[in-house]
Amino acid sequence: MDFHLDGTGATDRSGLYTALGTALNGPEGYYGSNLDALADCLRGGFGPVPPFTLVWHDWPTAEHAPDLPPGYAWAVVELLGETGVTVLLR
Repeated sequence: MDFHLDGTGATDRSGLYTALGTALNGPEGYYGSNLDALADCLRGGFGPVPPFTLVWHDWPTAEHAPDLPPGYAWAVVELLGETGVTVLLR
């Protein structure tokens, strides 16, 4: 199953995790609020459990967001990949 993340609002941590939660659990859905919580969600109990595919639309917004620490968006992508999520960056 494919999930689609609208990355236009992923300009800070809150926006990134809101977009992720919406993509995976619907409007106002939760799927973590930091890397540790995301890892917990990926292990089950909060929505889809890997393996699945996440299509991350408007990836450059998060990759270059001035309100995200450098490399943070990549850390999210790496964590997703390490746990069995195929991430397609668009």
